[in-house]
Amino acid sequence: MDEAQRRRRLTALLVPIGCLVVASNVGRALTATLVNDHPLVLLALDARNVSVLAVSGSLDAVSYYVVGTLRLLLSDPLFYLLGYWFGETALAWVDRRGGSIGKFLRDAEGFFATAAYPLVFLAPNNYICLFAGASRMRPAIFLTLNVSGTIARLALLRYVGDVVAGPRDSVLGFIGTYQLPLTILGIAVIGGQALWNRRRGTGELAALTDLEHAVDGEEGTDGDSAAHPAGGEVAPGAGSRKVRPEAPEGPA
Repeated sequence: MDEAQRRRRLTALLVPIGCLVVASNVGRALTATLVNDHPLVLLALDARNVSVLAVSGSLDAVSYYVVGTLRLLLSDPLFYLLGYWFGETALAWVDRRGGSIGKFLRDAEGFFATAAYPLVFLAPNNYICLFAGASRMRPAIFLTLNVSGTIARLALLRYVGDVVAGPRDSVLGFIGTYQLPLTILGIAVIGGQALWNRRRGTGELAALTDLEHAVDGEEGTDGDSAAHPAGGEVAPGAGSRKVRPEAPEGPA
């Protein structure tokens, strides 16, 4: 694809991903206020396991599964397309993630080569979805594993929530009693973390900016053809990856 098309595609992916990062941070900051009074709003903003577990007993099954599934699935196709469209550039971006998160992602990338389907079903996080796209996993297979795995995850968390209902409700009662100071604390912690990450150039939003710069920095190279030439094999010079491509067909 040409440079203008790459830019349009990258913008179409990074803008909604950035919005989801901001939404998650807002949900985390306001958890103490939302978890008891507006559990559905919290689930829509922040679908981390701890948030899903906290609200699982406060929502009817339809609301829980519909909103939970949609929220968990929102970012997955975006990261899949990041891997699919930007192949080697996206994988190199993962490799540059520093510290413990970088090591974890590199280990996950290596394991993906031998357990792609189970990983997409059991742990379809952002980077697993990126690996699925970079490996040229067929979209229909990805969506089937992703959706079914997400629903299974929600069912498991709802079951666990029922098992630990007593302790969970005690924690929610404590949060309700001290809602205002805990909300202020949450805003201070999440806001402080955001400012710290901005100053150091770290965090999820900074990582997205890094990916944008990496794509901009490619000179005279079509990311698709370099990372995934016709036939689905990794081109010489595109880097040796453990994420093995499947078939070259997929999103246009």
